[in-house]
Amino acid sequence: MTIFQVFLLISSILVIFIAIQRIKLSLNIKTYDAFEVKDKIKASLSVVLLDVRTIAEHNRQAIKGSIHIPLQEIDKRTAELNKFKNKEIICYCQSGSRSLIAAGKLKKRGFNSANLKGGMTSWNLNKT
Repeated sequence: MTIFQVFLLISSILVIFIAIQRIKLSLNIKTYDAFEVKDKIKASLSVVLLDVRTIAEHNRQAIKGSIHIPLQEIDKRTAELNKFKNKEIICYCQSGSRSLIAAGKLKKRGFNSANLKGGMTSWNLNKT
């Protein structure tokens, strides 16, 4: 095998591994579409929205009333969410990928967490 073929093989294995990990994570996290989240907000006070995007993304547009903790800070700032342990925390980002990771991290720490499928993109497409 050439060095390029070895590199290609290792890269392929890594991509497959990451895909499998993401699938496993998504099977363990509740996921809602934008309509379901909007219905939950209207029907209940026990839902908290957590924006895990960057500061720049959050400053451009955010869901009204959401809390902002960027994904890269979630491990250091989880304690800020302890007051919401009795509520469902629905994480969102731009597309739903980073928020899935955030929801997984929160779930491991004992939170009732979920993911907004499609993130802000879905939210903006489903205006009611």
